[in-house]
Amino acid sequence: MSQSVLDTNVLVLNRFYMAVRVVNVRRAFTLLYRQCAEVIDQEEGSYLSYDFESWCELSQLTAMEKQPGEDYIQAVGFELQVPRIVRLTRFDKLPIQTVRFNRKNLFARDNHTCQYCGRNEPTNKLSLDHVVPRSHGGPTTWENIVCCCLRCNSRKGGRTPKQARMNLMTRPAKPRFNPLLVESLDDPRYECWKTFLPAAAAAG
Repeated sequence: MSQSVLDTNVLVLNRFYMAVRVVNVRRAFTLLYRQCAEVIDQEEGSYLSYDFESWCELSQLTAMEKQPGEDYIQAVGFELQVPRIVRLTRFDKLPIQTVRFNRKNLFARDNHTCQYCGRNEPTNKLSLDHVVPRSHGGPTTWENIVCCCLRCNSRKGGRTPKQARMNLMTRPAKPRFNPLLVESLDDPRYECWKTFLPAAAAAG
Protein backbone atom coordinates (compact mmCIF):
# COMPACT_ATOMS: atom_id res chain seq x y z
CA MET A 1 0.00 0.00 0.00
CA SER A 2 1.18 3.51 -0.75
CA GLN A 3 2.04 5.39 2.43
CA SER A 4 1.26 8.73 0.78
CA VAL A 5 -2.20 7.62 -0.37
CA LEU A 6 -3.09 6.26 3.08
CA ASP A 7 -2.18 9.64 4.57
CA THR A 8 -4.34 11.69 2.20
CA ASN A 9 -7.42 13.46 3.54
CA VAL A 10 -11.07 12.43 3.77
CA LEU A 11 -13.82 14.88 4.77
CA VAL A 12 -16.15 13.56 7.47
CA LEU A 13 -19.81 14.66 7.55
CA ASN A 14 -22.32 14.11 10.33
CA ARG A 15 -25.75 12.55 9.70
CA PHE A 16 -27.07 15.93 8.55
CA TYR A 17 -24.34 16.30 5.88
CA MET A 18 -22.45 18.96 7.85
CA ALA A 19 -18.64 18.84 7.83
CA VAL A 20 -17.26 17.90 11.24
CA ARG A 21 -13.58 17.07 10.67
CA VAL A 22 -10.88 15.77 8.35
CA VAL A 23 -9.31 12.31 8.83
CA ASN A 24 -6.74 10.27 6.93
CA VAL A 25 -7.64 7.34 4.67
CA ARG A 26 -6.76 4.75 7.33
CA ARG A 27 -9.29 6.23 9.77
CA ALA A 28 -11.94 6.58 7.05
CA PHE A 29 -11.71 2.90 6.08
CA THR A 30 -11.90 1.89 9.75
CA LEU A 31 -15.16 3.85 10.08
CA LEU A 32 -16.52 2.25 6.91
CA TYR A 33 -15.53 -1.30 7.86
CA ARG A 34 -17.12 -0.93 11.31
CA GLN A 35 -20.33 0.31 9.64
CA CYS A 36 -20.03 3.66 11.43
CA ALA A 37 -19.94 5.57 8.14
CA GLU A 38 -20.83 5.41 4.46
CA VAL A 39 -19.09 6.80 1.39
CA ILE A 40 -20.59 9.86 -0.29
CA ASP A 41 -19.58 9.90 -3.94
CA GLN A 42 -20.42 12.34 -6.71
CA GLU A 43 -21.63 10.88 -9.99
CA GLU A 44 -22.91 13.05 -12.84
CA GLY A 45 -23.83 15.93 -10.52
CA SER A 46 -25.58 13.76 -7.90
CA TYR A 47 -24.30 12.47 -4.57
CA LEU A 48 -24.78 8.75 -3.91
CA SER A 49 -24.07 6.77 -0.73
CA TYR A 50 -22.34 3.40 -0.42
CA ASP A 51 -21.69 1.11 2.53
CA PHE A 52 -18.33 -0.66 2.75
CA GLU A 53 -19.45 -3.78 0.84
CA SER A 54 -21.04 -1.88 -2.04
CA TRP A 55 -18.02 0.48 -2.22
CA CYS A 56 -15.73 -2.54 -2.60
CA GLU A 57 -17.92 -3.84 -5.43
CA LEU A 58 -17.95 -0.45 -7.15
CA SER A 59 -14.17 -0.13 -6.78
CA GLN A 60 -13.64 -3.37 -8.71
CA LEU A 61 -15.54 -1.84 -11.63
CA THR A 62 -14.03 1.65 -11.54
CA ALA A 63 -10.46 0.34 -11.15
CA MET A 64 -10.65 -0.94 -14.74
CA GLU A 65 -11.05 2.63 -16.03
CA LYS A 66 -9.31 4.89 -13.53
CA GLN A 67 -9.96 8.61 -13.87
CA PRO A 68 -7.52 11.47 -13.20
CA GLY A 69 -7.51 12.47 -9.54
CA GLU A 70 -8.65 9.06 -8.27
CA ASP A 71 -6.49 7.12 -5.80
CA TYR A 72 -6.59 3.38 -5.12
CA ILE A 73 -5.00 1.08 -2.58
CA GLN A 74 -4.32 -2.62 -3.08
CA ALA A 75 -6.73 -4.88 -1.16
CA VAL A 76 -6.72 -8.69 -1.22
CA GLY A 77 -7.45 -9.58 -4.84
CA PHE A 78 -8.61 -6.14 -6.03
CA GLU A 79 -7.97 -2.41 -5.84
CA LEU A 80 -10.05 -0.29 -3.45
CA GLN A 81 -10.81 3.29 -4.41
CA VAL A 82 -9.99 5.95 -1.82
CA PRO A 83 -13.13 7.93 -0.89
CA ARG A 84 -12.98 11.72 -0.59
CA ILE A 85 -16.06 12.10 1.64
CA VAL A 86 -17.65 9.84 4.26
CA ARG A 87 -20.82 10.43 6.26
CA LEU A 88 -21.19 9.21 9.83
CA THR A 89 -24.33 7.14 10.35
CA ARG A 90 -24.46 7.50 14.14
CA PHE A 91 -23.36 11.05 14.80
CA ASP A 92 -25.64 14.05 14.58
CA LYS A 93 -23.92 16.71 16.69
CA LEU A 94 -23.11 20.07 15.17
CA PRO A 95 -19.50 20.59 14.07
CA ILE A 96 -17.14 22.03 16.65
CA GLN A 97 -16.16 25.54 15.57
CA THR A 98 -13.03 25.87 17.72
CA VAL A 99 -9.80 25.50 15.75
CA ARG A 100 -7.28 23.39 17.64
CA PHE A 101 -4.09 25.22 18.57
CA ASN A 102 -1.18 23.01 17.47
CA ARG A 103 1.95 22.99 15.29
CA LYS A 104 0.26 21.54 12.19
CA ASN A 105 -2.49 24.15 12.20
CA LEU A 106 -0.01 26.97 12.86
CA PHE A 107 2.19 25.89 9.94
CA ALA A 108 -0.90 25.55 7.72
CA ARG A 109 -2.26 28.96 8.77
CA ASP A 110 1.01 30.61 7.71
CA ASN A 111 1.28 28.44 4.57
CA HIS A 112 4.61 26.96 5.74
CA THR A 113 6.14 30.38 5.11
CA CYS A 114 8.52 32.24 7.43
CA GLN A 115 6.67 35.34 8.59
CA TYR A 116 9.89 37.35 8.71
CA CYS A 117 11.72 36.60 5.45
CA GLY A 118 8.93 35.05 3.36
CA ARG A 119 10.83 31.85 2.63
CA ASN A 120 8.62 28.77 2.09
CA GLU A 121 10.26 25.73 3.71
CA PRO A 122 9.47 22.07 4.50
CA THR A 123 8.31 21.41 8.06
CA ASN A 124 11.69 20.09 9.23
CA LYS A 125 13.26 23.47 8.40
CA LEU A 126 10.63 25.51 10.22
CA SER A 127 10.02 26.40 13.84
CA LEU A 128 7.50 28.45 15.78
CA ASP A 129 8.40 31.86 17.17
CA HIS A 130 6.87 33.89 19.97
CA VAL A 131 6.56 37.37 18.44
CA VAL A 132 6.77 38.86 21.91
CA PRO A 133 9.18 36.46 23.67
CA ARG A 134 8.02 34.56 26.74
CA SER A 135 10.81 36.28 28.64
CA HIS A 136 8.99 39.54 27.90
CA GLY A 137 5.66 38.12 29.06
CA GLY A 138 4.49 37.03 25.59
CA PRO A 139 1.69 34.41 25.68
CA THR A 140 1.53 31.15 23.72
CA THR A 141 -1.51 32.04 21.63
CA TRP A 142 -2.62 32.27 18.00
CA GLU A 143 -2.01 36.04 18.17
CA ASN A 144 1.61 35.73 19.35
CA ILE A 145 2.99 32.67 17.52
CA VAL A 146 4.20 32.65 13.91
CA CYS A 147 5.85 30.22 11.54
CA CYS A 148 9.56 31.02 11.30
CA CYS A 149 12.53 29.55 9.42
CA LEU A 150 15.47 28.34 11.50
CA ARG A 151 17.73 31.15 10.25
CA CYS A 152 15.32 33.92 11.26
CA ASN A 153 14.54 32.20 14.54
CA SER A 154 18.23 32.17 15.40
CA ARG A 155 18.69 35.77 14.29
CA LYS A 156 15.72 37.05 16.31
CA GLY A 157 16.62 35.11 19.47
CA GLY A 158 14.85 36.28 22.60
CA ARG A 159 14.10 39.76 21.27
CA THR A 160 10.99 41.44 19.95
CA PRO A 161 10.82 42.07 16.17
CA LYS A 162 11.50 45.77 16.79
CA GLN A 163 14.56 45.02 18.91
CA ALA A 164 15.85 42.60 16.25
CA ARG A 165 14.96 45.04 13.44
CA MET A 166 12.82 42.40 11.75
CA ASN A 167 9.39 43.03 10.25
CA LEU A 168 6.41 40.67 10.38
CA MET A 169 4.79 39.95 7.01
CA THR A 170 1.31 39.62 8.54
CA ARG A 171 -0.20 40.11 11.98
CA PRO A 172 -0.89 36.67 13.50
CA ALA A 173 -4.53 35.89 14.30
CA LYS A 174 -6.73 32.95 15.17
CA PRO A 175 -8.11 31.43 11.93
CA ARG A 176 -11.88 31.24 11.51
CA PHE A 177 -11.69 27.80 9.88
CA ASN A 178 -9.43 24.76 10.22
CA PRO A 179 -6.25 25.76 8.31
CA LEU A 180 -5.57 22.16 7.23
CA LEU A 181 -9.03 21.94 5.70
CA VAL A 182 -8.62 25.24 3.85
CA GLU A 183 -5.13 24.17 2.72
CA SER A 184 -6.54 20.91 1.30
CA LEU A 185 -8.99 22.80 -0.91
CA ASP A 186 -6.07 23.92 -3.09
CA ASP A 187 -5.78 20.28 -4.18
CA PRO A 188 -8.12 19.40 -7.11
CA ARG A 189 -8.81 16.00 -5.52
CA TYR A 190 -10.82 17.73 -2.79
CA GLU A 191 -12.94 19.93 -5.06
CA CYS A 192 -16.00 17.86 -4.09
CA TRP A 193 -15.67 19.07 -0.46
CA LYS A 194 -16.75 22.62 -1.28
CA THR A 195 -20.44 21.66 -1.48
CA PHE A 196 -20.40 20.76 2.22
CA LEU A 197 -18.32 23.64 3.58
CA PRO A 198 -19.25 27.21 4.57
CA ALA A 199 -18.76 29.54 1.62
CA ALA A 200 -16.07 31.54 3.46
CA ALA A 201 -14.03 28.39 4.16
CA ALA A 202 -14.39 27.11 0.61
CA ALA A 203 -13.20 30.47 -0.69
CA GLY A 204 -10.09 30.20 1.50
